[in-house]
Amino acid sequence: MNLKIIRRVPRDRTIALTFDDGPHPSHTSALLDMLKKHGIKATFFVVGEHAVQNPGLIKRMADEGHSLGLHHYRHISSWFLTPWGLKKQLEKSNEVIRGITGEETYLYRPPWGHLNVSSLLFAKRYRIIIWSHIFKDWKVKECRDNLSRRLNHADSEGAVYVLHDNGATLGADEDAPKYMLECLDAFIEDALERNIRFISLDDAL
Repeated sequence: MNLKIIRRVPRDRTIALTFDDGPHPSHTSALLDMLKKHGIKATFFVVGEHAVQNPGLIKRMADEGHSLGLHHYRHISSWFLTPWGLKKQLEKSNEVIRGITGEETYLYRPPWGHLNVSSLLFAKRYRIIIWSHIFKDWKVKECRDNLSRRLNHADSEGAVYVLHDNGATLGADEDAPKYMLECLDAFIEDALERNIRFISLDDAL
């Protein structure tokens, strides 16, 4: 079986913004406000248990035209899951999204980008999305010192950027998304002035 892993989208001067680990009650709400202000769409790879706790944010994502993807029911690496365990993580997450939005999703990003042999079993049903650029935005220091520069130096040729709207995951700083949002807001404003487009993965693939 040929497992196709998507790292870029077939568009020039285009960025697919993607966000992992949410939704978070305050950070994700602020992020949605910012995206709405700029009139752009993004993709959210949500953790199922966080979606259960914040159904209004999931519904808002769908209502405002953003794409939704799976990021396991719990933020656990595929490396520590049995084939049955991985299947359960995906199915349970999709059930949550369907229960809130009325729609299932075909997009999947494993936590930390970790894949295992079991992932092959789901290649026909899901489109596995990794990224072309990752920015270490889960750390406050990285956001303060480096994120703006890294965003501005990353290319926009069908790029898939991954950022994080929840700082409560293992290894992350709880306040990091607040600093990420400040950098991202300025970056988006500048990119739009340079006629760079932002699209959701549903619109790109």
